[in-house]
Order: sequence, then C-alpha cells, then structure tokens
Amino acid sequence: MVSIYSVFEPSSWSWAIEPAGYPLPVEDVGTLIIGGGQAGLAMSHMLSQRGIPHCVLERHRIAERWHSERWIGLRFQFPNWSILLPDFPFRHCNPDGFAKGSEIADYITSYAAFTKAPVRCGVKVTALRPAGNPSGFVAETSRGPVRASNVVVATGPYQRPTVPSIPLGDNSVFQLHANTYKSPDQLPPGAVLIVGSGASGAQIAEELQLAGRRVYLSVGRHRRLPRRYCGRDLIWWLSELGLDRTTAEQRGPNKTLPLITGAYGGHTVDFRDFAKQGITLLGRVLAAQDGKLEIASDLRANLAYGDAAYAEFLDRVDRHVDANRLDLPSDPAARTEKPEPACLTEPIPQLDLRAAAVKSLIWATGYALDFDWIKFPVFDNLGEPNHRGGVTKVPGLYFLGLQWLSKLTSSFLSGVGDDAARLADHIAARKMT
Repeated sequence: MVSIYSVFEPSSWSWAIEPAGYPLPVEDVGTLIIGGGQAGLAMSHMLSQRGIPHCVLERHRIAERWHSERWIGLRFQFPNWSILLPDFPFRHCNPDGFAKGSEIADYITSYAAFTKAPVRCGVKVTALRPAGNPSGFVAETSRGPVRASNVVVATGPYQRPTVPSIPLGDNSVFQLHANTYKSPDQLPPGAVLIVGSGASGAQIAEELQLAGRRVYLSVGRHRRLPRRYCGRDLIWWLSELGLDRTTAEQRGPNKTLPLITGAYGGHTVDFRDFAKQGITLLGRVLAAQDGKLEIASDLRANLAYGDAAYAEFLDRVDRHVDANRLDLPSDPAARTEKPEPACLTEPIPQLDLRAAAVKSLIWATGYALDFDWIKFPVFDNLGEPNHRGGVTKVPGLYFLGLQWLSKLTSSFLSGVGDDAARLADHIAARKMT
C-alpha cells in the first residue's frame, strides 16, 4: 500500500540505518537531539528554521515505537482535524475520524522527509557525560563518541514498560505487556485478563471482546471525559475552555491524562458500558498465589473517581456555554446514569485463573522513564528530570516531549511544537552569548 504521505518524500532527502561497525562521521554536531520521534523531529525543524547546526540520533527507525510497539487495530485518541506537527498538517479524508496507528507512523516518518531532518538511524546513545574541557557534552554511542555544545533529550515518555512484581504461580498463562500486543490471534484460545484501564487497556479490552473473547478488566483510578459533548469533540472543548494551555504549575499533583478513545468511531469511555457488552470488571490486582488473584474492593470507588471527573467537566462546559451564549445543541443523554452491572453490585474478591479459563494476561500498566544513561545530577529521587519547561540547571541540557513538560499538550502531536520552538530560542540565545 502506498503511503498517503509519499508525495512529501523528496528524492533529495533520505535516511538509513547506519551499517554495523561503521563509525559515525560526526565529531562535533553543535546541538545533538537524542530521539527520532515526533519531539526530536519537531526540535530539528525549529533548529533548522533558526539556522542552528544539529544532528538527530535515533536508535532504531524514525517513529520506532509507532511502528513496533502498537497493536494493529489501534486508533489514535485525537480526531484527524486536530493532528498537526509544526507546518505539516495531517492529510485525511474525514476530519472527525480517528487515524490508525500505522497512519500516524507514516505521518511522523513523512514529517522527517518534509523537514529534511538530519537523522541518523540505528545509532544508540549509551551514555551522556560532561565533555570536560572545553565544556559541553559527550554522547557515547554505538558508533563512537559525539561531542555537542547542546543536547536535547527527546526520547518520549514511554520508555520502559512497567510490569508489577506479582508472580502468578501458573506458568500456563501467556503474559505480555501492552506494547507487544498485536491482535487477538496472537493470544492462545481462552479468556483474557487485562490489568490496567488506561487508554491502551480500554481499547484492547474492547477489541478482544468484539473478537469473541471472554475478557476480565482490572480497573484502577481514572479520569474519564466525554468523547463529544454538545456536538463538539473533547479536543475542541479543551481549546475552547483554554484547558489545553494549562501549565505544569497550574496542574496540581494529579498528572493523570484524560481517558479517551478513538476506537470504533470514537466514543465516551464508561466501564459500565463495557460490562453491559460482556466484559467483567475487577478492582485492582493486589497479589497472587497458586494462580489465584486477590482483587481489591475498590472497583466502585475507582468508577466513582472517573464519574466525578466526567461530571465536573460537563458542569464546566455548561457554565461556559451559558456565560458565552454559545449556540450549541443540548446534550442531556451525556448525563444519563447507567445501571450498575453485576460485577459492581457483587464484586469479585478473588479470580481463580484456572477456573475462569484465563489463558492470557496483558499488562496494560504503563511505562516508566529510563534516564540511567544520563550522567548529570538533574533527576529527583523518582528518576524524573528536574527542569522548568524542559530547561535544566545544566547549561545546554534540555528535555522535550515529556508529559506535562510545560503544559497539558506538551506530549501531544499538536503541542510538542510549541515547546520545541521555545527551546530552540533558548539554544539560539546561548549561541549568541
């Protein structure tokens, strides 16, 4: 199949995996960008616009995680009309549709061609150290050392899959993290337990249920929001209300991103609907022994937490509509209370995997940051970088593309460009001094 972005791939631009054993033909790159995903490419584009020499190192392919760590049936969470990397709108036939994961991978790859980003693929950075004299940085890579005056770490927020240390005691259960799940056919016959109810866990649960699988879904705390309300998509409302510009300082302690989905045309996630469709909801998984899982009695509380976030958002929208006299259709159905499923009125305290015929377990339990290779004291006790809008206390060291880097949309395709432009200005100012 021909990519819809092939038109943007000029013959004057190309990238390739560096051949094994071939030394990296760069000694001093001025500014080094580590990571060839959406953040690294947006950073490259902004530096190019300012005439700042730089190089992008990517350990695999451009947009590697979109190529290899997404399942086949994935649908992007944001409507097509809202997808925009700097100066490069997403081409689509349906503005209110939701792109496939493969289409997002093609889009990011084509963005690299459009911007003619100086990307070197297949080059892994194994350590980042002080250069000594003169000051700056040395990146140790799989192709030799690279010196730079500035370094932008743009490796994204989804670095190391996390799996709880809960031994099942039943080796017959096939286990995998959501980042290696591809399709229902990948799993052995039988029921499936999904631990984690974020965007990935919710969408995979629906896919498996529609494929005829018996599905158990362990639901944790979540902040669900309407897919659409009063005739407008959630992303439109985030902009209309100014919530997309909420800064990290205004955020408060809760870093949870909204639970939304673009699957099956995009719909509001309410786990009561999942139960009505046949998915069995569980509380959090606490422990396991001899193939029997201990389930927390927190399912009702977790659903209530999501409901509160949902209701608060609808109230906020209603106040805005009234105050600004917006001519929009009313949406009383959005507040319809759903009946409580049996798994809520009679919660399951223990799940016997063998008795429930569970043959597969998908850990949709998220990711952790992995910056052990950065040898600078810029991290807190949780391993998260200390920065202000991506700028660290180490002159010339920056982070880009992390969740809540400066605002809600910092890790979004449509928001990373603002941070990239600001950091590019900071680098340009350093060059002038």
